[in-house]
Amino acid sequence: MMKNCFVDTHCHLNNEDLYQNIDLVLKEAKDNGVELLIVPGYDLASSKKAIEIAHQYDGVYAAVGFHPTEIKNYTDAEYNWLAEAALDEHVVGIGEIGLDYHWDTTTREEQRESFIRQLKIATDAHKPVIIHSRDANQDTFDIIKEYYNSPVGGVMHSYAGSAEMALEYNKMNFYISLGGPVTFTNAKEPKRVALKLDVKYLLTETDSPYLAPHPYRGTQNSPRYIPLIAAKIAEIKGIEVEELKANIRENVKRLFKI
Repeated sequence: MMKNCFVDTHCHLNNEDLYQNIDLVLKEAKDNGVELLIVPGYDLASSKKAIEIAHQYDGVYAAVGFHPTEIKNYTDAEYNWLAEAALDEHVVGIGEIGLDYHWDTTTREEQRESFIRQLKIATDAHKPVIIHSRDANQDTFDIIKEYYNSPVGGVMHSYAGSAEMALEYNKMNFYISLGGPVTFTNAKEPKRVALKLDVKYLLTETDSPYLAPHPYRGTQNSPRYIPLIAAKIAEIKGIEVEELKANIRENVKRLFKI
């Protein structure tokens, strides 16, 4: 693996759209310099699949967690499995977890309880968290501040909040991950975030197969598009892509201990 490779800190190779062509997806990623990838789970099955993929492919690591819209009817059995899986040597984080008020498949109280429970699992395992927050910016921030007592920190995945709140997350050792939306012509806030944040707190992701960057917006996303995202962030910050790559690689090493 190249020391200064591109990194995709959030790609769903465990999604069937990508998994059915995983060898090609990984080859195309490597051909574009993307040689380090993190695959987060979003429910029990996808978390198991993430671990399976991480064990099979070099340069691929897993995170395990239950997305707030997927926790309906989950019991102690699922959370006990998660606590055990968190200790796997190929698992580098707990996620994606958080709050999502856009969908109504679960109640806000159910989401809150699950979020807090998984934050505790992460704390006990000394693993960073990968946070999903949609239409719930303030509640997500407040819960992390009150219930997450780990110095390990985490990452705000596909961050859609303000630059000001991002700076507050930095104070809690949270990194901000930017993906395809930072390349969208009408996306002002992600660009402000990229501009305002110190590069030592930035990460790159695709969230593939979702949120493909410009000019591929609306098509299936893939880790091979990370260079487009990195190039836009570097342009916004007025630095060379190689400098950004080196910083992000160090950030990943520091946060995920990879």
